[in-house]
Order: sequence, then C-alpha cells, then structure tokens
Amino acid sequence: MLQWVTEEKDHNAIVKGRCCFYRSPATDAVAWSENMDTVLTNQAGLDAFRTFLKSEFSEENVEFWLACEDFKKTESAEKIASKAKMIYSEFIEADAPKEINIDFSTRDHISKNIAEPTLKCFDEAQKLIYSLMAKDSFPRFLKSEIYKTLVNSKQVGNHRKWLPFL
Repeated sequence: MLQWVTEEKDHNAIVKGRCCFYRSPATDAVAWSENMDTVLTNQAGLDAFRTFLKSEFSEENVEFWLACEDFKKTESAEKIASKAKMIYSEFIEADAPKEINIDFSTRDHISKNIAEPTLKCFDEAQKLIYSLMAKDSFPRFLKSEIYKTLVNSKQVGNHRKWLPFL
C-alpha cells in the first residue's frame, strides 16, 4: 500500500514521483554519518549519540545544546529569566553540576549578563559546544562500537526488503 506524505514533519519518507518509500532504521543510522545535524534532529540518533557521550563522560555537551535549543523557544519574559538561571547554574557557573568547557571570555560575558537574560545570551557558548561536538565527539561517535553495532544490527535485523535506492 502506498502512503502519501502530507506533512513536512514526516522525516522518514523519501518522495519518489507520486508515492513514497519509507527509510528503514538502518538507512537512518547510515544517514547519521552525513553530519551532526542529522543525529541531533533524529530521536534515535540523538539517543545513540547521548549514550556514546555518556560512555565518554561528556554528555553535558549535548544536554547543554538541547537546553539552549529549548530555551530559544521560550516566549514569556518570566520563563526566559527562570530558564536562563537554570541553564547558568547547571552548565555555566564555576563548579556547576554539568559544567561545560568554554573559554573564560564567553563564561564571563554570560555571567555579567545573566541578571537580564535575552534569548541570545547562550548563543556563543552553544556555538562553541556545537563546534566541539562536531569536531571531536561526533567523529569518534561514528567510529564507536555503539554506532557500528547499531548500523550492523539494523541492517541484519531488518525484516523489510532492503532497497538500494533508499
């Protein structure tokens, strides 16, 4: 049975002419190697990446990045202030429980402006952490047993017919 993709949110569909073929989980896992954004925007990919980061004791990086993404969607000034303080106390301030590795200048700039936060107050730190993950953690993730096992198990364990054009 063919299914039509009627919403943009159906990320697992590949449109071919007038019908759709759905990607298998293995295809998704292989697609994660394209760039880090494919991992961060796919729940299964994000879960695998987090598991890998936990094994390296650096899950605070992706947690901070996700907290910043959520923070940017905040609408009320009251919630902006409370979420900013939570992010600051959890990730930025000295000896924070999940302190991220950012330079003094960026940390100092955030510290000086946290009393009156804006939706952009963590942008520089978020860019630094994204860059760190993209250059350091992500390449190691793609070489990790976690990723290799996932790709191999999905390909072997997939009961659907594998189609080379997907």
